[in-house]
Amino acid sequence: MTQVQLAKMIDHTQVRAYATEEDIRELCAEAKAYGFATVTVNPAWTSFCAKQLSGSDVGVSACVGFPLGASTAHIKVEEARDAVRSGATEIEMVINIGALKSGYPTFVYQEIAAVVKAVQGIPVKVVLECSFLTEEEKVDVCKMSMKAGAAYVMTATGYGHGGATPEDVGLMRQVVGDALGVKAAGGIRTYMDAVIMIESGASRIGTSVGPQLLDDMPKDAGHPGAYRKVRF
Repeated sequence: MTQVQLAKMIDHTQVRAYATEEDIRELCAEAKAYGFATVTVNPAWTSFCAKQLSGSDVGVSACVGFPLGASTAHIKVEEARDAVRSGATEIEMVINIGALKSGYPTFVYQEIAAVVKAVQGIPVKVVLECSFLTEEEKVDVCKMSMKAGAAYVMTATGYGHGGATPEDVGLMRQVVGDALGVKAAGGIRTYMDAVIMIESGASRIGTSVGPQLLDDMPKDAGHPGAYRKVRF
């Protein structure tokens, strides 16, 4: 695993409510310098990021229904459409957790499908917020996401009771197989955190400390035999 390969698996994230324009400008500059997959931001910053990243290979991942997932399906659809019009190249949609836990899985599936349809080919990451869900519910949402045509399932927003765990990532990968990507997000702060998630089945990593994570990468990590279990 080289630094370039790992960088292409990272969504460099800044979703704090108090993030300033300078914070977002720095996020984009770091993303270009390190070659990250995307920047992940709240929708209000989508257009700004698209302009900052114009001409680069870094995409813009916009959050929808973030962080609670409790807005209406109509609003999530319109928020996703607006983000794409503003330059988003990926969408991260938080499911309606309350609806799922109230016994309305069909509603959750229809909401995911509606957002996928609304953005017409733009990859949609479905955020489960695993710390609130039972194992059965996690499996159900992964299956819904495949059926609805999503591109990824994702562990967490970072605002729930917990972030990514190897167990959740492994379960999600087991359910979706090679059909979808699995994004590990929430609490990933070090290089070894990222390695553990990748070994567990993650194909994308969400973190707000991408530069530090890469800078902490051992110098021999890309050599034959180093961290052999890491999969791409």
